[in-house]
Amino acid sequence: MPIVNENKITAAFVQQFHDNYELASQQNESRLLKTVVNRGKIVGESFTINDMGQVEMAASGARFGDTAWTIPDAGTRSVLMNDFDLFIPIESRDIQKLKAHPNDKYIKLLYNAKNRKIDDIVYQAAIGTINRKSVADNGTATTTATALPASQIILSGFGTLKQKIVKAKSIFRKNEADEHNGEQLYILYTSDMLSSILSDTTLTSADFMAGKMLQEGDVGGKWMGVNWIPYQKLNQGAAVGELRTVMYTGSAAHFGDANITGFDISKRPDKKNISQVGGVHSFGAGRANELKVVAIDYVV
Repeated sequence: MPIVNENKITAAFVQQFHDNYELASQQNESRLLKTVVNRGKIVGESFTINDMGQVEMAASGARFGDTAWTIPDAGTRSVLMNDFDLFIPIESRDIQKLKAHPNDKYIKLLYNAKNRKIDDIVYQAAIGTINRKSVADNGTATTTATALPASQIILSGFGTLKQKIVKAKSIFRKNEADEHNGEQLYILYTSDMLSSILSDTTLTSADFMAGKMLQEGDVGGKWMGVNWIPYQKLNQGAAVGELRTVMYTGSAAHFGDANITGFDISKRPDKKNISQVGGVHSFGAGRANELKVVAIDYVV
């Protein structure tokens, strides 16, 4: 006697498929997500990042004198969530494979695409512009599109890549935003940067193990006090023929996400009942502090 639903994806399987994939997503983060502040699941169309400037103590002055107030510069940054989707039709001959292997090639495609998109959003947030609202002493609120200041950008004409990295490190030290303040430093590197570093004999001879770390793509170690993260999709720098990488601290940017539909498998009655895998996700990221980010331009 034939088994009912033998060649169909059952509702129970849909739930199992969905659970398995969401579990995999949580256990395998993107390369850049682990380098920033993960705000977790966001409810609503945006989230905020509050920042506050530095204050210093001063001499007390005369006895019984008036209290001198120091009001720190404070602002609220707004990060808008953006929706992204991905849907893949399933070849009918692959349905049996999906029934047996929930983590088949379709799942891996969705998972990889999601992680790449997260990386792109984090990178753009680090070097991009963010809306910051501040309130003046008279109570007037002003929203300003805040970009990286020129003092936090090292242009391509400064020197060699090695000199730029040293300069970036000195900027973080000046800003009190380095390892001496409990921060982890990260830099994104491409294959071109890797080639430039490994072709420098003074670097590879003095730091052979670090060069080996970069060559193998191992981001578990440090070189020049910075964690190196492979990332290929850099923006153009200040001029054509240049790319812009970024060095930043672990608290420089915040990321949030929300599952609108999540990833699952479904039937499409409007498409002759073909099956599809996919879903809709909402992502957002924003820079928390300009002094914790240094952009570095280099010639390709």
